[in-house]
Amino acid sequence: MNELSEQEAIRRASLQKLRDMGIEPYPAALYPVDAYTDEIKANFSDEQQPPRPVTIAGRLMSRRIMGKASFIELMDSRGRIQVYVSRDEICPGEDKDMYNVVFKKLLDIGDFIGIKGFVFRTQTGEITVHAQELTVLSKSLRPLPIVKVKDGVAYDAFEDPEQRYRQRYVDLVVNPGVKDIFLKRTKVYNSMREYFNQAGYIEVETPILQSIPGGASARPFITHHNALDIPLYLRIADELYLKRLIVGGFEGVYEFSKNFRNEGMDRNHNPEFTCMEIYVAYKDYNWMMDFTEKMLEKICLDVNGTTEVKIGDNVISFKAPYRRVTMIDAIKEHTGIDITGMDEEQLRDVCRQLDIDVDPKLGKGKLIDEIFGEKCEGKYIQPTFIIDYPIEMSPLTKKHRNNPELTERFELMVNGKELANAYSELNDPIDQYERFVEQMRLGEKGDDEAMIIDQDFVRALEYGMPPTSGMGIGMDRLVMLMTGQTAIQEVLLFPQMRPEKK
Repeated sequence: MNELSEQEAIRRASLQKLRDMGIEPYPAALYPVDAYTDEIKANFSDEQQPPRPVTIAGRLMSRRIMGKASFIELMDSRGRIQVYVSRDEICPGEDKDMYNVVFKKLLDIGDFIGIKGFVFRTQTGEITVHAQELTVLSKSLRPLPIVKVKDGVAYDAFEDPEQRYRQRYVDLVVNPGVKDIFLKRTKVYNSMREYFNQAGYIEVETPILQSIPGGASARPFITHHNALDIPLYLRIADELYLKRLIVGGFEGVYEFSKNFRNEGMDRNHNPEFTCMEIYVAYKDYNWMMDFTEKMLEKICLDVNGTTEVKIGDNVISFKAPYRRVTMIDAIKEHTGIDITGMDEEQLRDVCRQLDIDVDPKLGKGKLIDEIFGEKCEGKYIQPTFIIDYPIEMSPLTKKHRNNPELTERFELMVNGKELANAYSELNDPIDQYERFVEQMRLGEKGDDEAMIIDQDFVRALEYGMPPTSGMGIGMDRLVMLMTGQTAIQEVLLFPQMRPEKK
């Protein structure tokens, strides 16, 4: 164990003194909480007689001792409230142990305590709980980094991002507003579920361990199943399993899936992330665009009470409808180059012309993706559907009904980043098999994100899948947008980190 700091040593000494007094600092008994700070304040009435009795519990966050009385601040899961503690009230008999606990500072900032008493208003007008009984519920052995302000300067602020992400449990306690982000995250999920459920679609679960990493172009995590003696992959997407369910007769299915991609980490990417995918039979990508923009408008209203969100210097409006631009037109708009009909070598020339450094192993689809990503994606701040992707970029997508060189696909761009990806799903098993074969060819050339042929999925399509539209949306990015955050780590309770230095 590391050497204890002075504060840690003092707290351990206080812990022992509590035990010496016969006070258990970590009691196992249930504590009968019947009130919370926010509703105590909201429901308080000066006319209520007798005063309302309450039992509350939470962390001790501050203390002011004034002779035989003390004012402490208690923080529970919903807020903070002042508590008045009198020596004679909590120690009415000869036993003065609890006096020593409170007034001899055997309690420390961060300790969990329970208070039984009644609610009143002080002479200064503050709603307060008058303690009649105090119980030690859990002793804190490390001091919280409580911010102190002197002459306008804040000290001991817990602001270093790496510390905050590693010790989220501390971040949630001492930084107001952090918990609100994660409460809004829950609201985002609840709003989306409500939208889907009201439409009659079914939430399902599909495998996380898969024998073939399918449904997306990404590098997987690989593990080994000892009993079966086979390699398995952590899911990169759940698309192919959800479409199997459409084959099986479900009309609409969705899943909030934990996906894993063995790729880079930055402010927009975490190797473990949450994606929602939904598939609806007898629909196409035009219907899905209408469905998606109405869903996002609803979510923004449910979470923020408005259709607008401020992110940095940008005010994003999720009010439907959203602009729709073809990918080829987007590239032409921002580079002045029309890539229609270009082959792989011509696209490499365009990349050189635009000073885009590309891997020589990349095929036509990845080259187009690089051009769009480098020169166009960041320009779309307001929600914009980029539609009609070249066929080489979309191995699971139905060919465009008017142009066989394109596919019926859209990506929704918001604040310069992709938020959603959707198709009119490819349901021709012969075409699908040929696209898988092309992906394998790219893999042989060195593209480690190329898809593997999923023979069982092709077999499922051979039994017949109705016309279907599917859409995937990155939930972490959506929460970033709805809470005005610019780093994915701010909306993940426990983002992936490098091992802590010893």
